[in-house]
Amino acid sequence: MLLDYLSLAGGLVALIFAGDLLVRGSVSVAQKLGIPNLVIGLTIVAFGTSAPELVISLGAGLEGAGGIAIGNVVGSNIANVLLVLGMPALIAATPCGENGATRNAIFMVFVSGVFIALCYLGTLNWVASIVLLALLALFLLDSARVTLCHRREMKNSEAKACSLSSPDTELEDVDGVPENTLLAAVYIVIGLIGLPIGAHFSIEGATGIASAWGVSDAVIALTVIALGTSLPELATTVMAAIRQQGAVAIGNVIGSNIFNLLAIIGITTAIVPLEVPREILNFDVWVMLACAVLLLGLANWRICLGKATGAVLCICYGLYIYAVYCMGLAS
Repeated sequence: MLLDYLSLAGGLVALIFAGDLLVRGSVSVAQKLGIPNLVIGLTIVAFGTSAPELVISLGAGLEGAGGIAIGNVVGSNIANVLLVLGMPALIAATPCGENGATRNAIFMVFVSGVFIALCYLGTLNWVASIVLLALLALFLLDSARVTLCHRREMKNSEAKACSLSSPDTELEDVDGVPENTLLAAVYIVIGLIGLPIGAHFSIEGATGIASAWGVSDAVIALTVIALGTSLPELATTVMAAIRQQGAVAIGNVIGSNIFNLLAIIGITTAIVPLEVPREILNFDVWVMLACAVLLLGLANWRICLGKATGAVLCICYGLYIYAVYCMGLAS
């Protein structure tokens, strides 16, 4: 039992560490090749920060643990709204009026609805993959269009021009990008090796804990694994709140939730079909949808989250975890 906990904890730490190194190394190489930061941000950084969830879901799917694959994504999306937004609000006011947040939140609610509809097919297979990856391509193209328009407006309104393809401009979301090409290559290699290793130990530990507790793999994925893979987003938003930059939190959460559903499930189901556990379909996907609608309301009405609201969100997440475990033990 102790070894299962150590395996899960060690696997999650390895995933976060390896994913971070992979992003830093990849960004460094891409910048040296002259790839625009816009493209880097929408591809390497976006997919790289979702690498822990991706390798967990893909690894679980290949090992026949569909509950872990789907529960990881659904639980992570719930944690992103209730915990990743709630905890920073306990530190500093977190405004939800970021430009474009409402528009992207509407798309997130739509994507959540499409995902739930696909889940009712019973098995997420290549059909689901085509639908989700097509929506992902649409999202990326639209994000690129909006970003280019915004930068063009900024360029026209300011006296100095900023080049979109400058390789030495630091990305706001990535710190510690190595300047040495050899070091960047080492980062990439360590990341590529560490991710599957971390996923293996996480899945082994999670299935062992589930058996010992008498609950399903899905319950562990919805709670422990989902929380673990959401730690990078949580750390980012907490640090943003400490630095009085809480306005970026809602954008990060919306983007992460969209990528979780479209990229992670889309890529995984393109490789291996996933059986949808009945327990997730009956309860958890609806909690996820409710959280998406809540996030849309916060963005639409530009609500500023304070300590009281943050406490309510965190308490709701605690109640959700309690409900999942109670239903898992009862089933």
